[in-house]
Formats: sequence, structure tokens, C-alpha cells
Amino acid sequence: MPYLVVIGAGASGYFCAVNAARLCPGLKVTLLEKTGKTLSKVKVSGGGRCNVTHRDLPIAAFTGNYPRGARLLKRTLHQFGPVDTVDWFEKRGVPLKTEADGRVFPVSNQSSSIIDALEKEADAYGVNIRLHQNVLSLNHLAAQEEKQGRWQIELAGESETLSADYICVAAGGLMKAENYQYLTKLGHSITRPVPSLFTFNLGKHPITELMGVSVDNATIRIAGSKLKQSGPLLITHWGFSGPAVLKLSAWGAEWLAENNYQFSVLINWLGEAWPEQQLRDSWQAIRERHAARPMGEKNPFGLPKRLWAYLLNAAGIQENLYWSKLPAGAQNKLIQHLVADTYMISGKTTFKEEFVTCGGINLAEMDPLTMESRLHRGLYFTGEVMNVDGITGGFNFQHAWASGFAAASHIANMATETN
Repeated sequence: MPYLVVIGAGASGYFCAVNAARLCPGLKVTLLEKTGKTLSKVKVSGGGRCNVTHRDLPIAAFTGNYPRGARLLKRTLHQFGPVDTVDWFEKRGVPLKTEADGRVFPVSNQSSSIIDALEKEADAYGVNIRLHQNVLSLNHLAAQEEKQGRWQIELAGESETLSADYICVAAGGLMKAENYQYLTKLGHSITRPVPSLFTFNLGKHPITELMGVSVDNATIRIAGSKLKQSGPLLITHWGFSGPAVLKLSAWGAEWLAENNYQFSVLINWLGEAWPEQQLRDSWQAIRERHAARPMGEKNPFGLPKRLWAYLLNAAGIQENLYWSKLPAGAQNKLIQHLVADTYMISGKTTFKEEFVTCGGINLAEMDPLTMESRLHRGLYFTGEVMNVDGITGGFNFQHAWASGFAAASHIANMATETN
């Protein structure tokens, strides 16, 4: 009987295990988890609702949401895309819904619906789940040494050594490079892991008194770089958050790490609709239209009232000043605050519990169709342990399901042929 050991009981590892067991009934599958809980990130995703995937898009558009790994995703999504994800869970009694922004959730709005479906699948196909199992080393046996399996797995605190014909490493994003040692000893190289998807810290700054205020479509860019994103922006008690900031942190993850998370951002509170020159060209008409109104009373840009008052104050403008009386110097300051408001960022904060890393296994060392290592037969990688990460919106889970399914399919085919 062929043996598969999956290391890591997160989304991709669990999905690989249950699908391999289902596709090859003669395959014995063991799922190892370092902690005492399985599917931890699934449980907390989307505020406990589990953002399963994103609406179906053309492959090129879908992979455009991955700062790293898009080329690999073009292969895996052809095998198992968003439509396949929806179909897989709905066939197992979990109806899904697509929200206006494209995110897909269970109709129940409960991540437990997704977890229950996966756990039932594991029970149905006899997946052996072992918690508190920390892998110390993987040893690849020479062909003449193979007996019960070509792999030997050493576990911390265990006298036994597991044998396996196939190993899938789905250990998630390992923030410390030394956590990859059992893989680098096999010859695999690691792209330095650094955080992705985080919010920006301002420290003590007056704008943080506006915590809870959000702008639907702002543009934020990082000074000294080409990094820029647009979308909803939220002011928090520690700094800036919201989709625009999270996307920017993902695309700039490596640059920001290199700069030790010390950088300046420029915010256009009016978004792409109002670039600076266009605003300056339109300013006289705006003034004339509202000439007889106090500036604090009339905000022509639809900004939240508290933010508008803050920007007026930052430009040295009294709220009772009439638009017709606005001095040229104050006018220039206000325009600058509206379209290029500058803040010094000092540090980051993890976005809730949805921690994501960029970095990991070098993608050139694995087959993008099967997830199998190019260095060792029978060794596979899925999920965040690879140098693949997406922005928020269900993209990271879709990668988990797709890579897990691709590995499971190939393992099941190989096991069936050799059984």
C-alpha cells in the first residue's frame, strides 16, 4: 500500500490530503500538524466567514492579483479554478455566495461550514490526522534502500520514524528562514520570507484621532518608488488600513522590508478621479460655484465631514471662511493636502489574524503543473510555503485549493500506477 504524508493541516495541506485519499482509495494518507489545531486560518478568514475564493475571472485578470507566483498560478488555475472551488464545496453541502466586490463566502457566513465539509471528507476517506507533530528532517532514500517508502520523516519527541512514498509540504508561510532547514538540506533554495498584507503605523499623529473614518476611493503611493494603489482607505488609531493599504503592502512587501518599514506615503484623498493638475485647473470654477458658502459647511468632494475639517485645519483654514475669501497661499496648501497629503510611516501591524508571507520555496525548483519538486521525486509543495502570495479577496485561499488539488491529482495518479 502506497503512503502519503502531508506536512501542515492548513487549507492547502488539508485539501491535498482529502483529495488524494478520495482519488486513490488504495493510498494511505497521514496529515501532520505542528500545532494543536487544524485549519486555523480558515477559521478566522473574512472575520470568521471564510473568504473561500474570488469570483471567476479570465486567468490573466485573476493572476494579476498575485504580487508573486502569477506564472505558476496560470497553470494551476487551469486545473482547479474558482468555478471548481465553488463546485467542490457546493457538492459537499456548502452553498456559496458572491458579494458585490467579488469575494465568495458560504451562505451561512460561517467558516465552520467550510471546516465541517473538509473534516467530513477526511473522515469519509480515512485520512489519519496527527496533531503536535513537528518535522525535524526529511531523508530521501537511495533506490536500493527503499523498503516501505522512499522517504523517512523524523519527528520531534517521537522515537518512531515515519515512512512515505510521497510527501507534500504544506507548512504555510514560515517567517524564519531557519524553519526551512529540513528543506534546504535537500538542496532547495528559499526566497527570504517577509510579511505581506499589513497595515501602516503612524505613531502619535493627529490624523489618528479620526479613527474609523474611511474614504471609498483614495490613492496611496510610497515616496521614492513606483508603488501605488487605489481603493478604500481606513484611518485607524494606529495609522492607515483598508484595501488600498493592504494591496500596497502586498505589492511592496520586499521593498518595504528592505527599508525596515520606515517610509513616506502620499495620499490623494480624492483618488484617481482628481489628479493634481486637473484639480488646479478646476479650482476656480469650484470656488465660484460655492463662493457664498463657508468652507467648513460646503465640501464639494464628498469627503467625510471629519476628514474635510482636518484637512482645512492642516491648511490653516478656518471653517467659517467663505470660499470667495480663500487666500492663494491657503488654497495651494489645501490642494496639496487633498492630492499629496504626506505621512511618515514607522512600522507595520498584522492585518487581523490573516497573516500572509511572501517568500518561500523557489518556484523554479518545482513543476508548476504537478507541484512536484524538480530535485526529488515524490516531494511536493502546496500553498504559502511556496513563493506565492495574493492580495486580500479570496486569492490566497484559491491558491491553496488549486495547488493542493494539483498535487493530490498527481500523487493519486502516480500511486494508482504503481499500486
